[in-house]
Amino acid sequence: MSIQHIGSPRAIRLRFGPFELNVAERSLKKANQVIPLGGRAYDILIALLENAGEVVGKAELIARAWPDVTVEEGSLRVHLSALRKALGDGQFGDKYITNIQGRGYRFIAPITRLAADYDKGGASEGLSNLPPALGRMVGRENVVREIQGRLQTDQRLITILGAGGIGKTTVALSVGHGALAGFAGAVFFVDLSTVNDKEHLIGAIASALGLDPRFVDGGDALVDFLHPRRALIILDGCEHLIEKTAEIAAFIFQDAPDIYILATSREALRVPGERILRLCPLDCPPEQPGPTASEALAYPAARLFAERVSARRGNFLLGDDEAPMVSEICRKLDGIPLAIELAAGRAAIFGVRNTVTKLGSRLDLLKFGRRTANPRHQTLIATLDWSHDHLSEVERVVLRRVAIFIGHFTLEAALAVGKEEEIGQLEIESAVENLVNKSLILVWPSHRGMLYRLLNTTRCYALEKLAASGEHHSIAARHASHLSQLSENNRGNPFDLEASTISGRRHGTWA
Repeated sequence: MSIQHIGSPRAIRLRFGPFELNVAERSLKKANQVIPLGGRAYDILIALLENAGEVVGKAELIARAWPDVTVEEGSLRVHLSALRKALGDGQFGDKYITNIQGRGYRFIAPITRLAADYDKGGASEGLSNLPPALGRMVGRENVVREIQGRLQTDQRLITILGAGGIGKTTVALSVGHGALAGFAGAVFFVDLSTVNDKEHLIGAIASALGLDPRFVDGGDALVDFLHPRRALIILDGCEHLIEKTAEIAAFIFQDAPDIYILATSREALRVPGERILRLCPLDCPPEQPGPTASEALAYPAARLFAERVSARRGNFLLGDDEAPMVSEICRKLDGIPLAIELAAGRAAIFGVRNTVTKLGSRLDLLKFGRRTANPRHQTLIATLDWSHDHLSEVERVVLRRVAIFIGHFTLEAALAVGKEEEIGQLEIESAVENLVNKSLILVWPSHRGMLYRLLNTTRCYALEKLAASGEHHSIAARHASHLSQLSENNRGNPFDLEASTISGRRHGTWA
């Protein structure tokens, strides 16, 4: 495949070492100085660059440089010698072209393909690959303004942290669109959910930047390209490649001083310079008798539900009779935007009353879906599968076992239901810590100690895993035994005892 077939010749520039080749103009520069090169030497160089890292036969090189003339191999050697001299091949340790005895020649230096002209001040307008916003954003305006303010104060590495479906991508896209003017159009979106292994991570970033990943040989080449430029790169969905993403983000942050990174993840990158913004669920109407429509719509979770139903049905106006049911839906879904949008899609077809009734079933709660979204966002099950698939075996065990608790629980309670001969206290404590870090367990301090809780949606999912494991009966028995022991010896925290009692009494509601 020739370079002309890779993309628009007008935009193609190739960089290797200190050199930059403009294919269309057939000009080779070093430090902005033109390097004189004959036409046949250009043809040979381009042929070698097209097949960088591969052996190009002598006959093929002759055919490219002398397409209509019969020449001897000596002519090829003469022009290759001139090319090597122009490149300083072999001087100061620099090596570009090597001779493969009896076969041909190979270009061996790393290459970066520049798909468009970028300036120090930013990319040209219109180069951004940002996808359109995912519908009108509701309830996140303050968060977007906060992130934009942080970027303006030179916080160059920000991670939006939160559970699956919490709206991290929506917020990141809104920030990106708002930043286009400030970055002269140089805002780039990297969807990491499509990257299955760390070896392709740099290629995904390169592609988003408009580079041909075949010519970006590792992180050094990527950072060399980014170093003189100013841009905002959005890394969306880092959690399944967290270690490699963290490594690359730290490298860019350190060596490309005008590159800003906005990451979304269920787990922090934990690298120097990172600033974390934890995204919380949308505020929901409180549990109170008979809220009116105006009272319910004062909360962003209810507004999001009403807007999404209206977008699907066209004539939906929340009335006072449905306001309590919509409020209940939002609370049961923990204010998670994805869950609320999926439920709204069902309500647009089957009505609000039918939807709130279906929320009494774990399976129906998790199976609400939409076909056009990213696969990991099509259903709640898909979103949670995405997280669950990247847990260790011990983390999976602990997650499903603590799902026995309704409401909050303590570390002592988690040990009571999770500990066994194969999984000791240290393993459980480590698993709880990791599940908190991965946004699957919520934690907050109180004057009674640290408390933990699963979101209802996460708990429903984990209970399904508990049932499938065959452990439900034994874990429920451990829970009852723990509760009995707390009550019997009266050494348990009264607050913990109260919550555990509620968990025991209400277990059948969701189990």
